[in-house]
Amino acid sequence: MLKKVVIIGPESTGKSTLAQQLAAHFNCLWVEEYAREYLENLGRLYEYDDLLRIAQGQIALEDRIAAQSDKLLICDTDLHVIQVWSEHKYGKVHDWVMQQIEQKGYDLYLLTDIDIPWEEDPLREHPDPAQRLYFWELYQSIVEKSGVPYQIISGTHEIRLQRAIKRVQALLKS
Repeated sequence: MLKKVVIIGPESTGKSTLAQQLAAHFNCLWVEEYAREYLENLGRLYEYDDLLRIAQGQIALEDRIAAQSDKLLICDTDLHVIQVWSEHKYGKVHDWVMQQIEQKGYDLYLLTDIDIPWEEDPLREHPDPAQRLYFWELYQSIVEKSGVPYQIISGTHEIRLQRAIKRVQALLKS
């Protein structure tokens, strides 16, 4: 049975790096964050309805890669990111996004901590430490309420990877 691991957390907390490293370690496929590709090709500032298109693209990508996977799938985000972004920026979330959040099933969340330095990126919006903490606490609340097991991933990149490997190994043995 396919086990799905989601790496979740605020911007610039090493999610993509960790996803790539875990996929390499476990020799499995991983789902990139669709938002990056979408926004890099948009040619304008994003709007509320773009978040729905990003969510639809993320789910389509995840479903396509999951169909090619057998044992383990690493997801560099899920639709909770769209939920948080949409609520924060627009005060509302598309119903479709919330329905997908309810329907999708995951086996483990790896919540990346804000204890690594911010890295500039034109697509990132919240470098302020107080904002990073605010978003981290939102994600922590989400994973706690999800009922899905989760692990906070903190420390240096090397320590993060070792902690994540250990937790994913435990999941695969369960």
